[in-house]
Amino acid sequence: QVQLVESGGGLVQAGGSLRLSCAASGHTFSAYDMGWFRQAPGKEREFVGAIRWSGISTYYAESVKGRFTISRDNAKATVYLQMNSLKPDDTAVYYCAAGPLRMWPAMSVSGYDYWGQGTQVTVSS
Repeated sequence: QVQLVESGGGLVQAGGSLRLSCAASGHTFSAYDMGWFRQAPGKEREFVGAIRWSGISTYYAESVKGRFTISRDNAKATVYLQMNSLKPDDTAVYYCAAGPLRMWPAMSVSGYDYWGQGTQVTVSS
């Protein structure tokens, strides 16, 4: 079992930045690839990006490529999502997820076994 807790969400103006954190506890953090997803009201949960267990490889959705950066600190059992140049369309609840090392990159919800509770990000125009 892995428990995930996101933090860092909030309200920001368009063009601003936020950094989300996801703290993990339970099983060995470095045994998992980590993903970030988001879900806007009335929409399906969508893939944002992922980072390999080692931190060496990352993969991003086209909609955030060049604006968002994922990193991880295995010693702190934490994964981060740095979001720059935010747009109103980025408004959503953001979730981190942990997935076993079976497929890379895992871009679907089914590729992850554990999920955080989510943190709200609101970008005003």
